[in-house]
Amino acid sequence: MSKNVSEQLLDILISVGVEKVYGVTGDALNFFVKAIEESDGVDWIGMKHEGNASFAAFGHSQTTENLAVCAGTVGPGALHLINGLYNAKKERTPVIAITGQINQKQQGTSFFQEVDLKKVFDDVCDYQAIIETPEQAPMVIQRAIKIAMANNAVCRIELPANVAEMKAENQQFVHPIKKYVSRLVPEESVVIEAAQLLNGAKTVGILAGDGCRESRAAVIELSKKLNAPITHSLRASDIFDHDTDNVVGLTGLIGNPSGYNAVMKCDLLLMLGTDFPYIDFLPHDTKTIQVDIRQENIGNRTSVSLGVWSDISSFLEILNPKIEQKEDTGFVDKLRNSFEDWRKNMKEQASPTRENEPLHPQIFADLVNEYASNDAIFTVETGTSAIWAAHHISFHSQRRLIGSFNHGSMAVGLPSAIGAQMANPKKEIWCLSGDGAFNMAMQDFITAVKYELPIKVLIFNNSELSFVKLEMEQVGLAASLDALHETNVNFAEYAKLCGGDGVRVEHAKDIDAAILQAKNSKKPFIIDAVVSSELYHYLLILELKKLLVSVLPN
Repeated sequence: MSKNVSEQLLDILISVGVEKVYGVTGDALNFFVKAIEESDGVDWIGMKHEGNASFAAFGHSQTTENLAVCAGTVGPGALHLINGLYNAKKERTPVIAITGQINQKQQGTSFFQEVDLKKVFDDVCDYQAIIETPEQAPMVIQRAIKIAMANNAVCRIELPANVAEMKAENQQFVHPIKKYVSRLVPEESVVIEAAQLLNGAKTVGILAGDGCRESRAAVIELSKKLNAPITHSLRASDIFDHDTDNVVGLTGLIGNPSGYNAVMKCDLLLMLGTDFPYIDFLPHDTKTIQVDIRQENIGNRTSVSLGVWSDISSFLEILNPKIEQKEDTGFVDKLRNSFEDWRKNMKEQASPTRENEPLHPQIFADLVNEYASNDAIFTVETGTSAIWAAHHISFHSQRRLIGSFNHGSMAVGLPSAIGAQMANPKKEIWCLSGDGAFNMAMQDFITAVKYELPIKVLIFNNSELSFVKLEMEQVGLAASLDALHETNVNFAEYAKLCGGDGVRVEHAKDIDAAILQAKNSKKPFIIDAVVSSELYHYLLILELKKLLVSVLPN
């Protein structure tokens, strides 16, 4: 029996290992969804909102490093995918978006639900496969998949309603698609120059990003030779956890004094695999070496004395043997001691003996850190939940951390947890979310129940948009209470109404049991943590003031 274009598309996706498609179906996608329903190789994961579908695909891909797929039908259905796809783009995560399009006969006539999707998706996609004929389909479909996999990028496949059911053609052009692995090796003369600068510097600071994921051991080896403290980006928190030798934490507004000082007070800064964007937290008169696989990142945020275009592993493989062991440990010891003092302070702030009500949010994050498994995956919302995660959770062992660290979108936590759990059914998935962000995506908690996903959702419920309030206070504005206020349901009761489980926590004595209950639950579970807002805004501003004072000239 001959196949149609939709079936051919599905066969190609299966051939590259796609097992789930996250989306909301509709007219132009109906033949594609029918092909999935009749297939044994792929599951259609029906989401409540296409925006959540694209975030779920991001979570799936980010935690597996495999291609993930989301789908939305014509016009509005396709447009809803945009935000999650931007997040995948900014996190360099390979995702294919399959969108419907109206019948070709009506295109260009301002027909019902007609949108020029090519224009709309042009910025987010590295390539768009606009299928115009069955003859063309296999070639452009495979091109989109190859580009997404090669560039860790977002690509789109547009399937017009009338083409979706046409007989497939040019099957002879369908061929195996592989992800080829290569290395970008720097010129040895450039590495020699870097070694000379590093060996000649009295104190070196390392600012490490996600580009170091495959070279953690080599970065640590280098830091020990140089006695260099390691400051890391938020996204690299699960590479250089709190307990790793020479790690001194984060810089930036959600950072800590030791991480900031390691970057700002060194004689030479070595930036490895990071495009850290916050220029106010980077030195601009310090000698700087920046190593990155993307040449356009070098010198993007601060002036660079030496740029090295290379992947981090290749660079360090050549560099490390050329580095002389430094004897003076004063710089790294001072900063590491400062970091340990800061961690003790964070632990004190998270003590369950602090029984003030509403509760301190730090207590919840600290106990999640204690009870979560060593290979747990954490999805973290954009906002104060990211602060509590960064300050109180050590992403040691095989723990992973994902979120919207470059795009900065709300409503990433729940749907990316769904995708992560789908892709990793045997792992423990924790979502740390603010109430505002959860309210944006809460409809797909029903999806988690439908597919029996035992995700654990910790909602910091303070009935306001806390991070926005912090931003207002930071620039000297009086916080607008009406605009910031969140009217919330009882999230634990909502979880039960959806068919999951949950508990509302208002007293410190109940936190420990609630987290254990969530950990052991076989259903999707919500901890509705009723927490304070005013007090921890004060604490955050106090920490920032301490940080700024700590870097004043001696």
